[in-house]
Amino acid sequence: MSIVILRNATAVQIYPAKVWEKVDIAVENEHILDIGPGLVERYPQAHTKEMHGRLVMPGMVCSHNHFYSGLSRGIQANIAPSPDFISTLKNLWWRLDRALDEESLYYSGLICALEAVRSGCTSVIDHHASPGYIAGSLSQLRNAFLRVGLRGMTCYETTDRNDGLSELQAGVEENIRFAREIDAARQKGNEPYLVEAHIGAHAPFTVSDDGLSMLSEGLKATGRGLHIHAAEDRYDVSHSHHHYGKDLLIRLAEFDLIDSKTLIAHGLYLSDADIELLNARDGFLVHNARSNMNNHVGYNPRLPQIRNLALGTDGIGSDMFEEMKFAFFKHRDAGGPLWPDSFARALSNGNELLSRNFDARFGRLEVGYKADLTICDYLPPTPLIADNIAGHIAFGLGAGSVHSVMVNGKMIYEDRRFTFDCAAIFKEAQKVAKKMWERMDALP
Repeated sequence: MSIVILRNATAVQIYPAKVWEKVDIAVENEHILDIGPGLVERYPQAHTKEMHGRLVMPGMVCSHNHFYSGLSRGIQANIAPSPDFISTLKNLWWRLDRALDEESLYYSGLICALEAVRSGCTSVIDHHASPGYIAGSLSQLRNAFLRVGLRGMTCYETTDRNDGLSELQAGVEENIRFAREIDAARQKGNEPYLVEAHIGAHAPFTVSDDGLSMLSEGLKATGRGLHIHAAEDRYDVSHSHHHYGKDLLIRLAEFDLIDSKTLIAHGLYLSDADIELLNARDGFLVHNARSNMNNHVGYNPRLPQIRNLALGTDGIGSDMFEEMKFAFFKHRDAGGPLWPDSFARALSNGNELLSRNFDARFGRLEVGYKADLTICDYLPPTPLIADNIAGHIAFGLGAGSVHSVMVNGKMIYEDRRFTFDCAAIFKEAQKVAKKMWERMDALP
């Protein structure tokens, strides 16, 4: 039996909101064993870590990300002017993903995982694309997650945008192969169960009906859920109406692709019927405020209508403190009615996505829940109580507050340091990024 006690903590649960001061949290292996005062005396054999009143919270989850974008920061490839969303995809992101190879993907995933943890994330739900390196790409990302100790999910964004039907088939095959790899790894039990799978697709406007049929078979074969962009831009909606005469999610539902494990990213221009369908089938919408602003695609005024709302970054890092702030401030700027507590709940909802996919309990400081914890230094200038946790996050806490991160009962980041030296990784990533940018410029 391996027990660690986080002693003298301020336990903060975002949803349902709750604050306990001066309590101990006992962790046994992967789960929370006990919470309350005086646990050091109750478990004298335990190893104790003094928290000095630090905030200990259920882990932060980034519910939609693109780890393939990790080497795009300050990119020096020749990018043509991109006045709209589709030209941005074609000139930047679809060239970048075509330039990825095994080495650049690994370092991209590794850098993103390190920065996610440093920002306080315990889990990231990834959505991947590398058309020149499809088979085996998800395993390479899994290697990066495992090396850092970050929990997460990933999938391949199936599309026909480069090579038609054969590309669709290769994407679905990679999703199915990876899901089966996860199943086999769980049966062996040689590694911690940190990474899970979705069945991925890019967006409805780059997936034909043949592709949707393949994806449906992938869901049935693996028991996983769909992860797809939808209605990120008006073009996706007009394309669906023009070519198929249907709303986006209505079309997906005809192939049995919408259920309680479904993750729809963006959804700015979903119809009333789409939202009603998503809610009725208990699926998730992930809002990515900063990405929407960066791509100038508009604002989603229908967030209050979404039953299951979570927050993601769409590849703009993994700082979920920052993402919640932007989500709330943009909402208020647009005249929206929601207050910080609604966005704090959306932030917490990432843990519900994990619960549905890992067959475990996440997101609460309760006995039996996974010991995925974010630990922060924070001296509140006003009382910190259940009723104002969201306000403290929106106007106070930030990634700079993060002191330590525990995933699966193991401290992978402690006292602002990783368990291994990261400098060499970042130095090598710079070289790899430069080579990738050169490959981008060589593409037609």
